[in-house]
Amino acid sequence: MEGRRDGDWRPAVGRLPTALLVPLSLWLAAGFASAGPPLHAGFAETDITPKLGPKPVYLAGFGPNRPATAIHDALKARAVVFRHADTRMALVSLDLVGFFFDHIVRVRAHLPEFAYVLVSSTHTHSGPDTLGLWGPNPLRRGVDDDYLAWVEKQVVAAVRAAEAVARPVTAVLGTVRVPELLHDAREPLVKHDELVAIQLNDPASGKPAGIIVQWNCHPETLGPKNTALSGDFVSSTVAELRQRRGCPVVYLTGTVGGLMTSLHVPIRDEAGAELADGTVAKTERYGRLLARRAEEALARPQPLTLAPLSVRRRELFVPLDNKLYLLAWQAGVLRRPAFVWSGHADRAEPAGAADVARPLCLKTEIAWLRLGQLDVAAIPGEIYPELVLGKVQDPPDPGADFPEAPIEPAIYAQLPGPHRMIVGLANDEIGYIIPKRQWDQAAPYCYGRAKPQYGESNSVGPEAAPVLCRAFRDLVKGRN
Repeated sequence: MEGRRDGDWRPAVGRLPTALLVPLSLWLAAGFASAGPPLHAGFAETDITPKLGPKPVYLAGFGPNRPATAIHDALKARAVVFRHADTRMALVSLDLVGFFFDHIVRVRAHLPEFAYVLVSSTHTHSGPDTLGLWGPNPLRRGVDDDYLAWVEKQVVAAVRAAEAVARPVTAVLGTVRVPELLHDAREPLVKHDELVAIQLNDPASGKPAGIIVQWNCHPETLGPKNTALSGDFVSSTVAELRQRRGCPVVYLTGTVGGLMTSLHVPIRDEAGAELADGTVAKTERYGRLLARRAEEALARPQPLTLAPLSVRRRELFVPLDNKLYLLAWQAGVLRRPAFVWSGHADRAEPAGAADVARPLCLKTEIAWLRLGQLDVAAIPGEIYPELVLGKVQDPPDPGADFPEAPIEPAIYAQLPGPHRMIVGLANDEIGYIIPKRQWDQAAPYCYGRAKPQYGESNSVGPEAAPVLCRAFRDLVKGRN
């Protein structure tokens, strides 16, 4: 029997006896001034660019059979490690379309002294296929298993390197609304346009020691015709900030469902000429503009306490209703363990070939990180802004498939701290997480459309949002 682990609140110090766990109320009552020893932080990156040669590298994120022909910019695993007293926590960002939960489990096995390791993907649509869905045809995987094993090692190496250079830091936080750099490609139009920037400083010199940027947008500016490996605009954002601030940068993807995209965003060059989607010029310009908005956020800094370090995590099961994904699993194209859905998110039995006619589910993870005054929601896919911001359509459109579905508890409404941030594609990629009452696969379609909008075809199913959002609420509130 497989099920939930570490569902109870605990300071992130590894496997402490139950008697030593500190209740949430004591953390809140103590405040953050008595955090004890100084917070240490370190940044590092490793290369995860696949080699181009006799073995084809299929690009992910649009259609199948898009082999890479060149490398525009190197793909990276970027890590920041926090250490407070005896507690260590790592946040890692990969220039990949996604990384399944099984890989993260193996990464963590090599970092047992870390209380928590979060690995998120930027979701670049110009990186290699790491999920299996974009091979030469729908019945052939586009994944190189040797490459995936190497990426796991590079993630561990990035964390170890960041840990080796950790030093005392102070922190500031800035936020800014950036609606002009975000296009919503699906009705109802709800943007998550808040950019969060955190700067860690050397307390002696006051100079930047590193920056974390969290933004909510698909890195797909290069478009479906591109055949060069690239981190898309993320690479330009990181490079621009690193040059202007003289320190390492980690970029974290947040809310990208719904659909938050850089395509169709009007971007002009310095002479005022509009740049076209699918071009390097637009991609790099977008990245530089985003970096400058991050600097604007940091120009209005708020002091930020990032200690003590604590985490709650929960493994859970999400129903797998997508027929194409089920076929891909049966064909061996989608390779991750499946389980027999029991009707409960906290328990399921492993599925075998004989179980294909039974309801199946996937195992994934949600987490709530508390870094002092900063609450971080870790969500394992591409969640819609409505579910984060509490803006699920009400009343629902008459064409919706489940108009009577209850509105899911909003993610941000659960976070009690003074500052908040979301990390999407955190420790997994399960596709779009869509409000159930906005699910629209059967006619008549919403908003008077002749055909359904894009989204459901890349979701595990309509129960994903209810299961995940309820589980996150219960995790924060300490419910089993």
